Amino acid sequence: MGRPLNSRQIEAFRAVMLSGTTTAAAQILHTTQPAISRTLAQLQSASGIRLFEIQRGRLLPTPEAKELFDAVQRHFLGLEKVEQTIASLKHTGVGLLRIACTPVLGLAVLPSVVHGFKLDYPGTHITLHTIGTHLMRDGLLSGMYDIALSTSDISTIGLDPVLMHQDRSVCVMHRKHPLAGKPSVHVRDLQHYPLLAHHADDAQHQMLQQAMTKHGVVPPSIVETNYSATICRLAAEGVGIGLVSTYAASVFADLVRAVPFTPGIVVQTHMAYAPNLAPSKLTTEFVARLEAYFKTLKS
Repeated sequence: MGRPLNSRQIEAFRAVMLSGTTTAAAQILHTTQPAISRTLAQLQSASGIRLFEIQRGRLLPTPEAKELFDAVQRHFLGLEKVEQTIASLKHTGVGLLRIACTPVLGLAVLPSVVHGFKLDYPGTHITLHTIGTHLMRDGLLSGMYDIALSTSDISTIGLDPVLMHQDRSVCVMHRKHPLAGKPSVHVRDLQHYPLLAHHADDAQHQMLQQAMTKHGVVPPSIVETNYSATICRLAAEGVGIGLVSTYAASVFADLVRAVPFTPGIVVQTHMAYAPNLAPSKLTTEFVARLEAYFKTLKS
């Protein structure tokens, strides 16, 4: 590498990777799009690595860029931990509880539990981050979070998740959909309607794909998305039908019809503590309330 990288170049690179465009990155960093483009060019020149390619007017990261981004994210997680430590020191005697969860749990489970917890511990400073599983693992291992709650597998070296709840997926659709009146939807029914699906690396989607393969089912079209909430909203608009957890279905119960699905697609919710840290009293109390909440749900 001819020249050392500077923080401005790293911040510009991270902003582009997070937002997807130089224009959006410029807005994040309160600068101009040309300034971001120049900084990226300087970064590529200094590092000697081709980080982006332009195809049909779109800026696409190379595999090298994605690997560099993972390293940059770990660095920023460390900086955020320092900032959180400073914030907690400002709240001396108040208490700090740091929680990470997948988006659907942030919509359907955590609001109720946090509400009850804050009634009894009104002075507690709570940070609640809805993030993907990869960042969740990194955050736990770096000590950024006290606990993490996920509907995906968060197991990795150093983490020991526990099963909090288990349920079956339901099929969501427009309230006037032809399948809305059925007592249950079978995987063979997916042959006739556009499918709203999670991305291929999602455990729920992988089990659904296995069931479709077993029964020779090929939907006429597929719309993929990261979030159960998006599937529900698309279903509410009549775009197609899809499988989500009962958590997501409950949030959008006034917009969609949720029907049991066969064969059963299991959704498991796991919780993990930050390793190498004894849980605080606040953490222990919050987890107890989570356990009590899940016991009220039908499995």
